[in-house]
Amino acid sequence: MTYLMCLLLIGLVLGLVAVASNPSPYFAALGLVVVAGLGCGVLVGHGGCFLSLVLFLIYLGGMLVVFAYSAALAAEPYPESLGSWPIAGSMVIYSLGAVLVSSVFWGGWYEGSWLCVEELGEFCAVRGDVAGVAMMYSLGGGMLVISAWVLLLTLFVVLELTRGLSRGTLRAV
Repeated sequence: MTYLMCLLLIGLVLGLVAVASNPSPYFAALGLVVVAGLGCGVLVGHGGCFLSLVLFLIYLGGMLVVFAYSAALAAEPYPESLGSWPIAGSMVIYSLGAVLVSSVFWGGWYEGSWLCVEELGEFCAVRGDVAGVAMMYSLGGGMLVISAWVLLLTLFVVLELTRGLSRGTLRAV
């Protein structure tokens, strides 16, 4: 299990490096899909099965559709891929930066402390992620409404920025 978690975390970091170093929205969207899948795998490994499923469905079902729509509006005829020299150079620089930052915090990581949430208590009757969902809906309803409003506002801002001044989304017909 430790080897699988290490593999998922290394893939997560490499996917984030690919997203950060790529100026083309097409390959950045592919990197985001990979990062979302690997992040959900890490959550499943730590015992958050329900949270992982919700994250995967909401992210890939909602946010990626918005990102794909805005990427289609800002289409490039010849996008740069991950194998081109400028992007490969920035990926190497970002990877070295991630290795240097992780070497600073290397002393605090212990493989034996990677436990599921349910393994910490002797008589755990409720899974940690399901109790967190109940708490989110009971106490965080206002924040959920504010988050939906911010996402809608972000959608309009992204669509206006990608189309320019002459052909905007909120134009008069």
